[in-house]
Amino acid sequence: MIPQPKPGERHQAAREHGMHALRHFYASVLLHAGENIKVLSHYLGHSDPGFTLRVYTHLMPSSDARARKAVDGLYGGTDPVPDGPETAQRRPRGGETP
Repeated sequence: MIPQPKPGERHQAAREHGMHALRHFYASVLLHAGENIKVLSHYLGHSDPGFTLRVYTHLMPSSDARARKAVDGLYGGTDPVPDGPETAQRRPRGGETP
């Protein structure tokens, strides 16, 4: 919550308040969704994607998280089939019909 300024004073600029916080949130949402740094840099109005990378690199998902997301996305629409011993096919014994 942004504190109210005293009468006659203006809000002080602070990194954790206002437009900076909104831009940071926007960048974190896009990076979490998998947007690439070059496009994010363009959206934020940065002329150098390297600057964007240096500022927002801590928000980028790890390669492990990206790999899990990619594999999960591949199988997202399938229902998992149980693969434990209870799903094994029972083999008929001599004289039994399957």
